[in-house]
Amino acid sequence: MARSMQYLLSLPPAMAAAFAALENKPAPGWFAAADPANSKLGSGGGVAHLLHTAWRENNPAPSFGTWLGESKKMLLMAGGQSRRLPAYAAVGKILLPFKALRGVPGQRLDQTLLDVQLPAYQRVLNHAPACHRVLVTSGDVLLRFGQTLPAFPEVDVLGLGMWVRPEVATDFGVFFSRRDTPDALDFFLQKPSAAEIQARSAEHCYLVDTGMWLLSERAVEVLFRRCGWTNECFPAGHPDFYELYAGMGLALGKNPTEYDMEISALSSAVVALPDAEFYHLGTGRQLIESVSAIENREQQRGEIGWNGRQPHPDQHVLNSHFSIPLRRQENHTLWVENSTVPNTWKIASEHVLTGIPTNTWTLELQRGQCLDFVPIGESQFAIRPYHIDDKFKGPISATTTEWLGAPAPDWFAKRGLPQPEGDIQQVAIFPVMELGEITGEFVQWLLSGGNTSVQRDLYLANPRLSAEAICNVAQLDRIYRKRRENLSQVLGSFIRNNRWNSFFKLDLDRTAETFAEYLPNIPPPPELEPLDRIHEQSFRAAVRRKQGSADWAEQEKAAFQTMRDLIVEESRLTPAAPVRNILDDQIIWARSPVRLDLAGGWSDTPPYCLEYGGAVLNVAVDLNGQPPIQVFAKLSTQPEIVLRSIDLGIENRLTTFAEIAEFDQPQADFSLAKAALALAGFLPRFHATGRFSTLRDQLLDFGGGIELTFLSAAAKGSGLGTSSILAATTLGALSELCGLGWDRQTLFQRSLALEQLLTTGGGWQDQAGGLHRGIKIIETTPGLAQRPVIRWLPEHLFEQGLRSGTILLYYTGITRMAKNILQEIVRGMFLNSRRHLDHLDAIRAHGLQTFDALQSGNWDTLCAAVSHSWALNQALDAGTNPPAVQAILEQGKSHIAAAKLLGAGGGGYLLIFAHDPAAAHALRNSLTSRPPNPTARFVEFSISTTGLAITRS
Repeated sequence: MARSMQYLLSLPPAMAAAFAALENKPAPGWFAAADPANSKLGSGGGVAHLLHTAWRENNPAPSFGTWLGESKKMLLMAGGQSRRLPAYAAVGKILLPFKALRGVPGQRLDQTLLDVQLPAYQRVLNHAPACHRVLVTSGDVLLRFGQTLPAFPEVDVLGLGMWVRPEVATDFGVFFSRRDTPDALDFFLQKPSAAEIQARSAEHCYLVDTGMWLLSERAVEVLFRRCGWTNECFPAGHPDFYELYAGMGLALGKNPTEYDMEISALSSAVVALPDAEFYHLGTGRQLIESVSAIENREQQRGEIGWNGRQPHPDQHVLNSHFSIPLRRQENHTLWVENSTVPNTWKIASEHVLTGIPTNTWTLELQRGQCLDFVPIGESQFAIRPYHIDDKFKGPISATTTEWLGAPAPDWFAKRGLPQPEGDIQQVAIFPVMELGEITGEFVQWLLSGGNTSVQRDLYLANPRLSAEAICNVAQLDRIYRKRRENLSQVLGSFIRNNRWNSFFKLDLDRTAETFAEYLPNIPPPPELEPLDRIHEQSFRAAVRRKQGSADWAEQEKAAFQTMRDLIVEESRLTPAAPVRNILDDQIIWARSPVRLDLAGGWSDTPPYCLEYGGAVLNVAVDLNGQPPIQVFAKLSTQPEIVLRSIDLGIENRLTTFAEIAEFDQPQADFSLAKAALALAGFLPRFHATGRFSTLRDQLLDFGGGIELTFLSAAAKGSGLGTSSILAATTLGALSELCGLGWDRQTLFQRSLALEQLLTTGGGWQDQAGGLHRGIKIIETTPGLAQRPVIRWLPEHLFEQGLRSGTILLYYTGITRMAKNILQEIVRGMFLNSRRHLDHLDAIRAHGLQTFDALQSGNWDTLCAAVSHSWALNQALDAGTNPPAVQAILEQGKSHIAAAKLLGAGGGGYLLIFAHDPAAAHALRNSLTSRPPNPTARFVEFSISTTGLAITRS
């Protein structure tokens, strides 16, 4: 389960004040602050200032230490002046709009870099041990890495690094570790040369610093003291200047570069992020090239596009009206955002165009020229022309300081203007004007020059602002408002062009909010792929729901029906032709174990598994010495089908196809058996020929009626997968009875189709768990035809636990139907909900991690894996652990090493791993002597060595 977490951002002054309202991220979960004016803090001082300000302004905790211990803190440092990316200086680079990447699910049309960064950072902080209170990271980079994270050691300072070539590492901090102890930090260097890295590589391995550091409370205290912290305050009113990476970093490790007694005493380590990719977005050029590189990376992964597709042309247009036809060669390295660019403009390449208002100007931009229009006050704009490689650093009168790609003094000389003095970032050079006063000729003059008195006089007559002042006075709500207006006017094109922009992979729940407000009448899309059709129907339902329309549920029902049809169609491709396959006096006896899911459950549920594949680890078990799911099949003399349930004490007789077809009412008696009969060919649409007009005719041709008797020794809602396993067992019995020859793979697929016929949905892990013996991981790859690949695991840990009594199965006496839980989570899948997809990705990855844990043969590792499975399930669905179940866990918590409810949770069976045999004995006594309800009890179980077994008398 995600631990309590607070998000702290360092932002430019105006944005820090407006952040909560504009980004809808209120305190105390979110907090933004700016560095104090006219004070240089350094990276370490900036961290200390952000933490200190958040404590003082938004928390009643009496001491800083108490506040720090209340929740984990994620610090996103994005408060610089953004001199090399002036387009987003006012809002901060971390809040720059970030385009929805093709092929990457769960994104938003209005997302920011922060939105894209956050899921990965959350995974890191949730994965970190409890000792790590603070995650510090940068706001102008994008890190992508594998879903499965390595174990994080419990140290005061943990650096997260990545493998790169020496020539790349020279631009960053570098962690060095001795080759015999690669996780232990030996020392840290700031921007070492490639030659130095090569020389040290003989005895050391190295990782480049990603900028992500995890700090313990002790490390934070040391950092604060280095910044002047005394008696719970900073005497100067703010921290002293101190560098985190170039200061504290150099003093870390067993052999630090610069020794500092207190810092060097901190324990430290470094861990490599798996499959890490690092994208820097600190300049306009880096922004464009990084986003293009990510697009190309996705194409290489095969998630989008076709073989042989050309690389991305470095052209990115967001939230804009752009009327110029683009050419790959002539118009590369282009970023247009929140702008109107009419066809009266001529552009070249290497442009960043932001905030440009509606206009009909005639302009010609030369290579590298950029324009930024920043709203000032209620109606004015600051016009900021610059070159894509301008650094906005140095004296404006110096020939070494460039503006618009040339020496800054030349700009004033070419326009007949007096030369100002001061740092180029702080000199008021950008004119502020009403939109009606701005002409194309004036903007062209700003870009290209010319000693034109009309434009010079206009420039001198209007107020001007420096780049630094723009950050302080920009009217940010106008930027956000205009961005929403621009986006609203191009919404229809996203659906019409969905094939090229992967619209139906967006977070459609969030996207529906935008459509409900701005485009309630959704245009019909072109022909869609099958899974996109499900997403499209769900999206329409979500828009209607957010509008308050009563018909939204019918729209959503259509999406569920489409998915059912797709899965069932896989079974109809090979319809059944049942033929009598037993003698008059024979009985078919099919019996199956139930399954205990250890990890990965929910990743097997359509449509998630159809789009991303699933990975579930479970174990097949018998209860009280017997397979708990049993089906008996025999012939009868009457042309009818008799269904009997031993455990429910009920009977039903079917004489018509119409009665069999009543399987879409899951609460009705024998609906599962009816669906199984349909798939076995006792319904015309599933029969190979469909030649029978009545059930009676088919049974007479078959050679007699059929009697099916069912026994389930585990109640519905037990969490043991009984319904799906009963379905697979019934299909297995019918296959044997009717000579269908279905192997386990076919039974797996037909059981999945059966669940869809029942309208209960559900995944494939239950039938796979019961069909196949023992402990195993079951994996599928994306596709409508889910084909499981099974790998079995050693059973000695479980066998030892069963022999010693430390693994216990406890029936809580609480039942919960999975259908409503399932429907809510599947809705999240249909709508590509970022929250749901992130949890499901983590659950799938954890299935594979638990596979490794079991192979290790370590009891503690297994218990940790099961505990994490339980936490992940609770994070996905808050109802997984109701108060009545938590009360049981609280009653035995001192004896329990790990526990999880099985299946969808909410009730049913609880799998418990006790610390040791004595703890198991004490737990049994406690829950037996003081049960939570009259039906709660321990149940004996053993690992099934057969899975589904079918015999005949």
